[in-house]
Amino acid sequence: MLKTEEFILNFGPQHPSTHGVFRMMVTLDGETIVDVDLVLGYLHRGVEKLAEGRTYLQSIPLTDRMDYICSMSNNLAYCLAVEKLADIQVPERAEYIRVIMAELTRVVNHFVCIGFYLNDLGCYFTPVLYCLREREKILDLFEAASGSRMTCNYVRFGGVAEDLPNGWLEQCRQVVAGLPAFIDEMDELLSTNEIFIARGRGIGVLPPDVAVNAGVTGPNLRASGVAYDVRKAHPYSIYDRFDFDVAVLDGCDCYDRYMVRMQEARQSVRILEQALKDVPEGSVQSKVSRAIRPPEGDAYHAIEGPKGEFGWYLVGDGSVSPYRWHARSATFVNLTIVPLISRGHKVADLMAILGSLDNVMGEVDR
Repeated sequence: MLKTEEFILNFGPQHPSTHGVFRMMVTLDGETIVDVDLVLGYLHRGVEKLAEGRTYLQSIPLTDRMDYICSMSNNLAYCLAVEKLADIQVPERAEYIRVIMAELTRVVNHFVCIGFYLNDLGCYFTPVLYCLREREKILDLFEAASGSRMTCNYVRFGGVAEDLPNGWLEQCRQVVAGLPAFIDEMDELLSTNEIFIARGRGIGVLPPDVAVNAGVTGPNLRASGVAYDVRKAHPYSIYDRFDFDVAVLDGCDCYDRYMVRMQEARQSVRILEQALKDVPEGSVQSKVSRAIRPPEGDAYHAIEGPKGEFGWYLVGDGSVSPYRWHARSATFVNLTIVPLISRGHKVADLMAILGSLDNVMGEVDR
């Protein structure tokens, strides 16, 4: 049998399909992947060290820039950790607003992920335009509430920065009412397309035991048959008041990672419909000093972010700045499995595998 010599092919460090500045050194035997060496750090900005020289409040904008698609969720995770450290209570209305923003963020993230996943496959360009069209409607809501479309800086310790403007809730209800029809449209367009299925079925298989051992969370874990969702396993905020299901599939491949996100978008719509119906009147902010000084101690708080378990570990020393400020990035952990699930596949499958994991390199490098 003819044996070819292995060689290394570089992807990056600025390949257009890597969702950020990223490099993969791929060892190949012909077209077959033998190994993948991930090279990270091109977007490292030292935000965790920067935060140690800022007040707790001044660090909220740093969370926005880690994942520019999930600004609201990042804000929420950090503020929950500070509130846990400082024992701060949140008014009812603010809790509802936070959940609404977090679930709108989940919908945005999954739409963007699915759209660009299709681009990564080289299959279609139309779906990403459809997804971005729907995303714009939600970004308009973010802008109306916070003044910014992507780096929102909206959640605060003890609530949110400002109450919702007049007419916002009704506009949000209209946007949410239109989401099921769009999800159905995308489902019909993609889910039974034989080319799309062929590019995803059996590709990048991630067995459940490997996923758990690697610390994978979020849709990538649930697509491997593990029903772990922080909103259910460790309820936070007011998620225990809402009726929704954890989307779980057991195909463990790229196709099921896509399908889980489609199902999760539907569940987010369920949560949004319930939250929008029950939003109470009242204050949106507890009385919290701008120069907050949490007591000495440490705290960790995680949320079910759109990409997986996203949490903050804080160490307070009694001053206005944290002694230690560390983010548990879902994307960073999820990315580490690329070599494990790529071996034996062809080069053309590598971008499909990477796209199905939903990576944003700003959150990986920090």
